Amino acid sequence: MRDVIIIGSGPAGLTAAVYTARANLNPLLIEGLEAGGQLMMTTEVENYPGFRSGVLGPDLMAEMRAQAERFGTEIVQGDVSALELGSAPFTVSTNTGTHQTKSLILATGATARLLGLESERKLMGHGVSTCATCDGYFFRDKPIVVVGGGDSAMEEATFLTKFASHVTLVHRREEFRASKIMQDKARANGKISFELNTVIEEIRGIELGVVNGVTLRNTTSGLGKDLEVEGVFVAIGHTPNTSLVHGQIELDDNGYIIPQRGTETSVRGVFACGDVQDHVYRQAITAAGSGCMAAIDAERYLESTAV
Repeated sequence: MRDVIIIGSGPAGLTAAVYTARANLNPLLIEGLEAGGQLMMTTEVENYPGFRSGVLGPDLMAEMRAQAERFGTEIVQGDVSALELGSAPFTVSTNTGTHQTKSLILATGATARLLGLESERKLMGHGVSTCATCDGYFFRDKPIVVVGGGDSAMEEATFLTKFASHVTLVHRREEFRASKIMQDKARANGKISFELNTVIEEIRGIELGVVNGVTLRNTTSGLGKDLEVEGVFVAIGHTPNTSLVHGQIELDDNGYIIPQRGTETSVRGVFACGDVQDHVYRQAITAAGSGCMAAIDAERYLESTAV
């Protein structure tokens, strides 16, 4: 029987592990198949406090992992296959066995939706990004492309004009899903141009190890053209990793966990932190902060239920 089990090993999960371990709760952290979370796909992280010269995403996660282990967190590899959250103690099933826990912290994150191109995967972190706030700074005075048609795409395109020399917004349809106010704001920006009814067929630059262009195709005419850009921002949404808790925990319309009291979910004793419950900020620092909150909430919950 565990006091606390943490599912997920990104900034939220590992921060929760540091805090629960220091509270002598002997946490078990289950990494998941994508250990380290989205920062493992990031090269330079310049906006995480404490690293004035920046830090590589994988290096930051390695330090967080080592810190959690230093205080006694038991970290196991593998993926969670099922959760039973009807009542405490909760049951966590993995591909290697079953665990029982008095409290549970969900830090399973969210997965950025991608275009599905091999070049996109190979150039991720080398000109391809899913986070304008994280990476916009690296594209000062460079032409870039933003892919998407919703509010997020409009917001990111507008934000990126602070840095880029020009932003081309590529959308596969004629009409945008974005709200009119967001569309109007983007259309009024002289640094943004639009390619509608258009898809990216290829991101060029694999041989150089960095993006140097894209190949576009108009879905109406079938005509293709090359565009010289140095960055591609994919803004077609995120999918929260909540399949394990569907039907057990209250989720919003997009599948994100809805915190009820602090970080506690609709199930007493189950807490959520990081991108699995945050579709607004999605930053490493906010994920880490919510991991701290979840750990403190879990500790107080365990104290309140102790016999």
